[in-house]
Amino acid sequence: MNSTFPFSIADLPGRFAKVKALVVGDLMLDQYWWGSVERMSPEAPVPVVRLNRTSTSPGGAANVAVNIAGLGANAVLVGVIGKDEEGKRLVEVLESKDVKTDHLLRVERPTSVKTRVVAHNQHVVRVDRETSEFLVENDEESIIQSIRSAIKDCSVVILSDYAKGTLSEKLISATVEMAKTLRIPILADPKGKDFSKYKGMSMITPNKREAALACHLEEEEKNVVSAAGAMLLAELGLDGVVITEGEHGMTLMENGHDPIRIKAEAHEVFDVTGAGDTVIAALAVGVASGFTYLESMQIANISAGLVVEQVGTTAISIEHLLHKLQQVPSATTEKAGG
Repeated sequence: MNSTFPFSIADLPGRFAKVKALVVGDLMLDQYWWGSVERMSPEAPVPVVRLNRTSTSPGGAANVAVNIAGLGANAVLVGVIGKDEEGKRLVEVLESKDVKTDHLLRVERPTSVKTRVVAHNQHVVRVDRETSEFLVENDEESIIQSIRSAIKDCSVVILSDYAKGTLSEKLISATVEMAKTLRIPILADPKGKDFSKYKGMSMITPNKREAALACHLEEEEKNVVSAAGAMLLAELGLDGVVITEGEHGMTLMENGHDPIRIKAEAHEVFDVTGAGDTVIAALAVGVASGFTYLESMQIANISAGLVVEQVGTTAISIEHLLHKLQQVPSATTEKAGG
C-alpha cells in the first residue's frame, strides 16, 4: 500500500483469514424501499414515490460483522433481536453473508428496523422502529454469558454502540475485563456524551462531532480533533484513538506520537450510511492481523471510501479492497492540527 507496509498486497487475504472477531452491540435491520418520483402529492407538499423494489441489509453491529466477513475474516456476533419476522429476516441475511449467529438472543422487544425510502438515489424519508431502553437484567446476564463463551478463541473484540440499550456499563466493563484477561485488543465505536464507560479499551473510533461533544469542546474550535484525541487518550487510558472527519479523512492519535491525518479516499460520496461500521471493522481486522494502528487506519480509510461510493448500507469486500489497493500505490499522511 505504501513503503511503510512490510507486506505485499497478495498477503492480505491470508492474514485476514486467520482473524476471528467478536462483535457485540446493537443489531438492526436496514430496510430499503426503492422508487421514483414523478409528481407531488395533491394531499400535502410531499413527493409521491412509485415503489419499484425493496431490499434489506444488516445494520448497526450486524453491519460491522458483515464487513468483517466481507474482508475474509471470521465474524461472531452477539446481540439481541426481537421475536418477530424482522428478527428472523436479519438472521437469514447474516447467515447468507457468513456471519455466525449462534449467540443472538431473542428477547421481548422489537427488532430495531430502519426503513429508508430512496428515489433516484436520494433519501426521501427514514422511518425507525426501535426501543432504546437497556436490557432487562436476565437478558443482560445472558448476553454477558454469550460473550464469555464466544470470546475464548477470538483474536479481537468490537463493541458497536448505537445507544439502543445493549451496551450497558456493566456489559462493557465485563467485556473489557475478559479481553484484557485474554490479552486481545478491544475496540469500540462509541455513542453518547459520556465516554467514561469505554475506559480501558484499546481504541475508540468516534467521529469529530462525537469526540468534541464527549470532551465538552466546540466542534468548530481550532485543533479540536487533536485536543479531543489527547483528552480521550489520557482520561480513558486508551492505546489509540481514530477520529473520523468525513470528507476530510481521519486522524490517528497514539500515546507518545504526533497526530497523523490521512485524506479521505472516496471520489464521489453517494451515501455515508454504515461508513463508521466499515471503519471499525477494517481497523479491528488490521490490528488483529498484526498491522500497526497507522497501517490499519490506512486500510480502513480505503475501505470506507469504497462503501460511501454506493447507495444504501453496503459492506466492504476483500476483492474490492485488493483491487483498490492495486490502484493506490501510497496513502497521503500529514501531521494533524485540528
